[in-house]
Amino acid sequence: MSFNKMMIKASVIQKLSLGVLAVSLAGCSIFENEGPPPLPGDRISILALEQTLEADAGLADLEVRLPPPFENVNWPQAGGIPSHALHHLALGEDLEEVWRVSIGEGSDDENRMFSSPVIADGRVFTMDSEASVRAYEAENGDEIWTTDLTPEDEDEGNIGGGVSFEYGRVFATTSFGDVVALDPQTGERIWDTNLGVPLRAAPTIAGGQVFVLTFDSRMYALDAETGEINWDFEGGVETTGLLGAASPAYSNGTVVVPFASGEVFALRAGNGQQAWNERLVRRRSYSSLTSLTDINAFPVIDRGIVYAASYSGRMIAVDLRTGNRLWDQDISTLQTPWIAGDFIFVVSTDGELVCLSRRNGLIRWVSPLGKYDDPEDKKDLIIWSGPILASDRLILVSNYGIAVAVSPYDGKILGQIELSDKASIPPVVAGGTIYVLTDDAELVALR
Repeated sequence: MSFNKMMIKASVIQKLSLGVLAVSLAGCSIFENEGPPPLPGDRISILALEQTLEADAGLADLEVRLPPPFENVNWPQAGGIPSHALHHLALGEDLEEVWRVSIGEGSDDENRMFSSPVIADGRVFTMDSEASVRAYEAENGDEIWTTDLTPEDEDEGNIGGGVSFEYGRVFATTSFGDVVALDPQTGERIWDTNLGVPLRAAPTIAGGQVFVLTFDSRMYALDAETGEINWDFEGGVETTGLLGAASPAYSNGTVVVPFASGEVFALRAGNGQQAWNERLVRRRSYSSLTSLTDINAFPVIDRGIVYAASYSGRMIAVDLRTGNRLWDQDISTLQTPWIAGDFIFVVSTDGELVCLSRRNGLIRWVSPLGKYDDPEDKKDLIIWSGPILASDRLILVSNYGIAVAVSPYDGKILGQIELSDKASIPPVVAGGTIYVLTDDAELVALR
């Protein structure tokens, strides 16, 4: 059994309620037995941690001020740019759908689509759940090329990796263990390197290197020109984690890497030497659910400070240069914090959108977006993805096919729209256009 097949089988067997998947890196043998029948009783989601957040009374008079929005031409990498700090983007007020395309195969019971679209040089690049990379014209959605990255001897889907663009090339990672550089004009391979282990997330490209993270918690730095391995670093190993993963963040010669063990390492990009590490595990575990240490939220580096958050309920701010922790806050999230001005916006696993002070981590406001589709019986958990900040509104999508716009100033809901399908990947914005990718692989452009 190949490693990729093992992972796919694991994801199916360990499928939890409400479409949330977890994977285990335990040996193949445990997946080859049918096992005992499931225990009777109600199933609960592992994401429902029953955590209630409250605004800090001392910040009640603090006015939320944001920098003016700016129009970013490109969104070239997962998380936008290598530091994952995009601040306040520009987007029109009255958005209308300008084109819609299918990017291939979407998510289903066996395959998962994790790669967000990236935009560069007037083109949109995507990867579907079967590792097909496609290029489209950003102006009208016309397809330019398609390249299938599935090896000939594989018949399973792709459940990890993603695409990024830098140095005039498209870089892709797959759960088949491949790191690939493609010609953005034709989709032809420039180089490919197989690491022998599935890749978890989209690559981060910076400083002439391609930074990728494997499922066995090893970080690789490859030469962006040739694909040769420059160095690698082994992080803490954890046998169980959540599907999906965070891409490393990069700034000023340092790459910050989150591992499934709940640890965050800062490494010198030139040689992989460790600068410091932190552990994002809550001091007190409220239940066995919070013992899951995995980190799916991308770390963010902004003005010399690293912001990172984990599923197990710890968010921290750390000085990038010294590794000194500046503050911490008990927030459980799977989503990347969004930083603009002196404020941080993050959605918790309990469906609460939170505004924090960037300086001390105290909470300015909390806005409940909705946790259950059936609140009375606490069933059908809603999972929110985002936020992004564009022209004075925070935008999030959900696994219930709803997108909402929220005021960044007081947390009030400004409006909502119904999507054509559920959405599990945060939207992206570039060139005054917002791109929403639904789970059935429909990419919608609005401007």
